[in-house]
Amino acid sequence: MRVVCFLFAALALQLSPAVYAADAEDFSDGMRIFQQKANCQGCHGWAGDGRKMDNQMPTGANLRESKLDRAALVMVIKCGLPGTGMPPFDRFAYTDARCFGKTKADLSAAGIHMSDPPATLQPREVELLADFITAKILGKGAMTRAACIDYWDGEAEPCNDLK
Repeated sequence: MRVVCFLFAALALQLSPAVYAADAEDFSDGMRIFQQKANCQGCHGWAGDGRKMDNQMPTGANLRESKLDRAALVMVIKCGLPGTGMPPFDRFAYTDARCFGKTKADLSAAGIHMSDPPATLQPREVELLADFITAKILGKGAMTRAACIDYWDGEAEPCNDLK
């Protein structure tokens, strides 16, 4: 009986969304969320290097030099970063203490206002976005021509000026 329970537990861990291996379609979906729905590129730039696309937007962190791990990245996407321009993309962020142990009342009492995101993301969208950023941007260093071609999954106009 213990062996059967162990096998079911091992299978459950393998099928868990937190440990699945993302495929190319997932990266494509994550890239679409990065560029369009969440508009991450508005603040972080198309390459995630902090070169924002819109001067009206806050300057985002250079994710290509970030030391965040995937779990921390997911938390930042969901909860934003209080006191910065990074908005929370979880529609329930700060309704309870799920984000950094703080509520909206706690933030308000501290004089901190969170920016509104361009859209809220479903949990699966957060996972797709985190997979894309982890695979293509996070900690990858400066954008090069080879990295650009990998990022776009082939030749693309933004790669033309890179070495």
